[in-house]
Amino acid sequence: MKDLRGKTAFITGGASGMGLAMAEAFGREGMNVMLADIEADVALKKVEELRAKQIKAECVQVDVTSRDSLRNGALATIAKFGKVHLVANNAGIGAGGPFGGVPEGDWDWVIDVNLKGVVYGMEVFAPLIESHGEGGHFVNTASMAGHISPGGMEPYCATKFAVVAMSEGWQQQLAPKDIGVSVLCPGLVSTNIYAGRRNRQNTVYGEKGKDFGQDNLEQQRQWMAGGIDPLVVGQRVVEGVKDNDMYIFTHVEYEGVVRERFERVMAGFDKSKQSPALNTLPKDRRLDVPPGAR
Repeated sequence: MKDLRGKTAFITGGASGMGLAMAEAFGREGMNVMLADIEADVALKKVEELRAKQIKAECVQVDVTSRDSLRNGALATIAKFGKVHLVANNAGIGAGGPFGGVPEGDWDWVIDVNLKGVVYGMEVFAPLIESHGEGGHFVNTASMAGHISPGGMEPYCATKFAVVAMSEGWQQQLAPKDIGVSVLCPGLVSTNIYAGRRNRQNTVYGEKGKDFGQDNLEQQRQWMAGGIDPLVVGQRVVEGVKDNDMYIFTHVEYEGVVRERFERVMAGFDKSKQSPALNTLPKDRRLDVPPGAR
């Protein structure tokens, strides 16, 4: 997708943070943008702001934990713009805590939004993009937490590692259909993800955990405010889409930390090469490595 003008982008979590920044960046490229967000009133206000910047924008209320909700969002987008070319599966929440202390409902909540929401977005929109034959692109928001795993962030990291892994596989499967897949892996960005519990569905995920981690909300707000400008992320995403990049990074200072992790992985291979147990195996055995993993 070198030329974005006149094409349509559907962005989940589009009414704030990186989603809204992507909407503005895509809009500046001449795209139609559909803000898909669970907060309908906020999305309406943001649409007006985008229109004031001469961006063709609409919005639709979408809950990414519901496949049917995403289907309805897709139908609304096609009714308004005719086709969808680019989907940013961006909606996400943060959850974590001490080992054994994360409420069960929070595990379900973060998996439903961060992981299943991406699955539903891919599976709903890929056939629609394929059907018009003009090609397209998916941008799936993961995180640097999809490559490194700080203690206390296990639910969040688990879902973000999954988004990276799924995107790598989907990229291989969809490339022959002229559909690109990128995975966005930012570090700290100045967004309101710290306040994600405002949209937690307590009737679904239970009352326990609804206020979990909220005692230091102001501290979290101040910490997030130190992140980079979301508009820079949006511009970087446009670059990545045009270049059909698999990985879109925004915080290059994490390169060393990621390299250290892979060095530990490689050290594990080196040690296993000396394993007495493994050395009992036939030396000429066939390596069963899946195609595409080599």
